[in-house]
Amino acid sequence: MSNQLKYLSGYSPKIVEQVTQLIDSNKLKDYLLARYPECHNLTNDKALYQYTQSLKSQYVKKSSPLSKVVYDDKIHAVQHALGTHSFVSRVQGGKLKAKNEIRIARVFKNVPMPFLSMIVAHELAHIKEKDHNKAFYKLCQHIEPDYFQLELDCRLYLTQLEFLEPIY
Repeated sequence: MSNQLKYLSGYSPKIVEQVTQLIDSNKLKDYLLARYPECHNLTNDKALYQYTQSLKSQYVKKSSPLSKVVYDDKIHAVQHALGTHSFVSRVQGGKLKAKNEIRIARVFKNVPMPFLSMIVAHELAHIKEKDHNKAFYKLCQHIEPDYFQLELDCRLYLTQLEFLEPIY
């Protein structure tokens, strides 16, 4: 099974083995529910936009504005994308218009708030740092101090959805 845990592909064999044991003993759901007992209530695009704007104004205020933040049906976490950030430049009437958009996979509409916070932090960090480099991850941790643990737990949640059953 460990070679089928695609969400954990970059993690150490020790972590993969621990997750395999949780799955085999049917305890992954219990582990996740003990850490994250409830879902967030940001279930529409307007609420998601407002939440993202509040984090942006707190942590990356000197960056260019966001034009759109939405849950997107077309993003599949299976392709390892939890969300996307795009920067679109268009010439319109002789002026260059630039827009930042954040799209979050719809599967994250019903997850614990810390998972959504981690994903939003990741996408906001892309506004300042385009690549997944040291500065990028430092900014992610600045926005969400538990970033790395939340990323792992979010991947465990996706594994739970894929192999077992929904939690919430």
